[in-house]
Amino acid sequence: MAVDCMKRLVWITDIHLNFASNHHLGSFCRAILDAAPDAVLLGGDIGEAPSVADYLHYLERSLQRPIYFVLGNHDFYQGQISQVQASIVKLCGSSSLLRWLSAEDAIELTPETGLVGHDSWADGRFGKGAQSNVLLNDYLLIREFVGLSRPDRFKKLREMGDASADHFARVLPKALKRFPSVILLTHVPPFRESCWHEGQISDDEALPHFSCKAVGEVLQREMMARPDNNLTVLCGHTHGGGKVDILPNLHVITGASEYGSPRIQEVISIR
Repeated sequence: MAVDCMKRLVWITDIHLNFASNHHLGSFCRAILDAAPDAVLLGGDIGEAPSVADYLHYLERSLQRPIYFVLGNHDFYQGQISQVQASIVKLCGSSSLLRWLSAEDAIELTPETGLVGHDSWADGRFGKGAQSNVLLNDYLLIREFVGLSRPDRFKKLREMGDASADHFARVLPKALKRFPSVILLTHVPPFRESCWHEGQISDDEALPHFSCKAVGEVLQREMMARPDNNLTVLCGHTHGGGKVDILPNLHVITGASEYGSPRIQEVISIR
């Protein structure tokens, strides 16, 4: 008799739990449990540096499901990237349910579907690039960016975007060899076409800060070389939702969100 390998995943992103009331937190977790997921995919912007580990522990206790997650830029606010990352590694080391995908290779969800992920970071390459006048709170509230000149800030963005691209260049080919379909979880949209804001593609001033060209180039290259595989990218960051097919086998869904009202983006069934 054939075994049914169907699984249900709940995808959430940009939940910003530090803006949510206790009532919203409780109802949000109940909504996730009501969807009866086998696992949860969490796309970053969970809290801020002093609170992100506590919120992950809260979700772990409340949901009692595997939580595969990446971090977002807000998760480093009021802190230092390296210190937050070290605390997350320690947290996951003591948990059987929390998996930080930036520190993982390909994960088997079912025999047909694998999962890869990385936090990613906007790399400043789309739109006006280093000529953009946008000044995000990232550059004022994350220690690695504080006090950097504009040229040094964009150099840092390129370095971080390239590190994300290197991760996917390493793990995605291995995943595509093992699984016909792969889900890729990240925080930052990897294509201009997936950088949605209020129903439109972000303008050239915002694009450098809300998309990662380096990651997109890796994904497009790998999927053009593997037309028989399928890749679905789940991202967020912009708070504006949208869907785009970059290639016939490369699909990107960007989650919409609102401060103070965490919600389920999609319930995904896979085999």
